[in-house]
Amino acid sequence: MSARGPLVVAGDVLLDEDIVGVADRLAPDGPAPVVDVRSDLRRPGGAGLAAALAARSGRDVVLVTALGDDAASEAVRRALRGRVRLVEVPLSGTLPVKTRVMAGGRPLVRIDRGGGTPGEPDDAVRDALAGAHTVLVADYGCGTVAAVREHLAASARRVPLVWDPHPKGDTPVPGARIVTPNAAEVSFLTSERAAGAGRSLRDFAERGRELAERWRAAAVAVTLGERGVLLTRPGDGTPMLVPAPYRAEGDPCGAGDCFSAATAAELADGALPEEAVQRAVARAAAFVAAGGAGNPGLWRTEGRVRPVRAAENDPFALAERVRAHGGTVVATGGCFDLLHAGHVGLLESARRIGDCLIVCVNSDESITRRKGPGRPLNPVHDRTRVLAGLGCVDAVAVFEEDTPVALLNRLRPDVWVKGGDYAVEELPEADVVRAWGGQAVVLPYLDGRSTTLLARRAAASQAAARTPSH
Repeated sequence: MSARGPLVVAGDVLLDEDIVGVADRLAPDGPAPVVDVRSDLRRPGGAGLAAALAARSGRDVVLVTALGDDAASEAVRRALRGRVRLVEVPLSGTLPVKTRVMAGGRPLVRIDRGGGTPGEPDDAVRDALAGAHTVLVADYGCGTVAAVREHLAASARRVPLVWDPHPKGDTPVPGARIVTPNAAEVSFLTSERAAGAGRSLRDFAERGRELAERWRAAAVAVTLGERGVLLTRPGDGTPMLVPAPYRAEGDPCGAGDCFSAATAAELADGALPEEAVQRAVARAAAFVAAGGAGNPGLWRTEGRVRPVRAAENDPFALAERVRAHGGTVVATGGCFDLLHAGHVGLLESARRIGDCLIVCVNSDESITRRKGPGRPLNPVHDRTRVLAGLGCVDAVAVFEEDTPVALLNRLRPDVWVKGGDYAVEELPEADVVRAWGGQAVVLPYLDGRSTTLLARRAAASQAAARTPSH
């Protein structure tokens, strides 16, 4: 466990099952499709999925949930072993099992089975929540949250708490940092007071504000699918809309769990609510594009893929850690003397390629040799600190040579990225990266943005300011 305490996920675990096949004919005894089964995937859902996603960042995650002696509970234990630490509430009955029959990438039918009643939490539950650094509540209306509500209320007074609600679940405890209902849940939860209300952004802003006041929450983030997330607060302030970074074509199953887990993880790393929501939206979009909860690769890797608060990590240890758990290491490099929009766009795009982004930065001496006297404009300490503050940057490494070849031989990234003012065949690093099976790529670059142009523009402005007017 980290010195500052784990991220604790509390809520209802389900066992999700996808039966995937092909349907190209109807049954002879009725108008029902016949599915030829090709694969069968079972995985933890609900709070189990949220905890597993949070643990992919390499952080210490504790899952407080109700499990019993049934086969579904044992399947969940096996799937989560080595990923999270389980603190169990006794379950009388069986764990809920939700089965989707899929064909052509779409669900044909969902079958729900099982269900039980959580018992009394013991001292281990109390101690887990008392020692949390951040808490995520994943309420699926199955009773676990109600069983531990007293401990959750105490946590909300002490640490950041994110609450993912359910219409059949408990009301969020007062003091939640962010509550994350989706559009349907918001409509259901406000139906008595907002009868006939529409689905415009204004309608959702009013409902989100109403819920924030009713729940005494610091903020309510209404998830609107492809439209993004609307962050509202109590009172009459202007809400913030965070659009998805791109249209994610894929299975949306589990996207809400991904969003709430990413939000809690970002708050645990010290992000402001606005920053946490922005990063969580991007993470959820990537999750959907990769196949959602049904992506088999999500469960093949055991543990960490995206490291905790990347920018503070040792870049070499980070690369080894990500590689060891099946992740993709992405690296890029440059002077980054004056960070501008072109840099930020490049770095954000590069981060979406893999599971961590390491930025290789020229030392001051290296820049002077390349750019001449007067450069760099900012010393290496300032440049690395600015880069490390970006949410898309996971670590920064400085190299003294004219090119990062020696550094790359140590990092051995899977992907080496440069901006669009280069061609891959011109990069001296391209052959180096290929030596261990890596790939060099060029990403589009914003035209008209460069440190040199900015420096010339600043110099011209200074000169104009010194010229006396006649």
